Amino acid sequence: MGVKKLLTVKAGREFFHHVVPAVLKPARTLWNEVIGFLFFCLAVLFGSGAVRAYMAMGTDPKQTTGDLWRFLGTTFLTLLMLYFGVSSFLRARRISRS
Repeated sequence: MGVKKLLTVKAGREFFHHVVPAVLKPARTLWNEVIGFLFFCLAVLFGSGAVRAYMAMGTDPKQTTGDLWRFLGTTFLTLLMLYFGVSSFLRARRISRS
């Protein structure tokens, strides 16, 4: 009985060492791709805000300072989200190729 139990534990351990990495690698790749997609969606939202702020700068000369800061802030956030999205997809590609 002790030998059977030892073989079962050893087989379970080998199964764990072979299956878990094979499952975690695609899961990590998928996670990075989903996060990259969300960052791209946020970049589109911030980009539309930047366009609206840019269009508002030309219409009302009294509020140019506020519109300028809004434009600069949303442009910065757009570029930041694009960077995070691209880096997340590149990380997912690196994980899937390793």
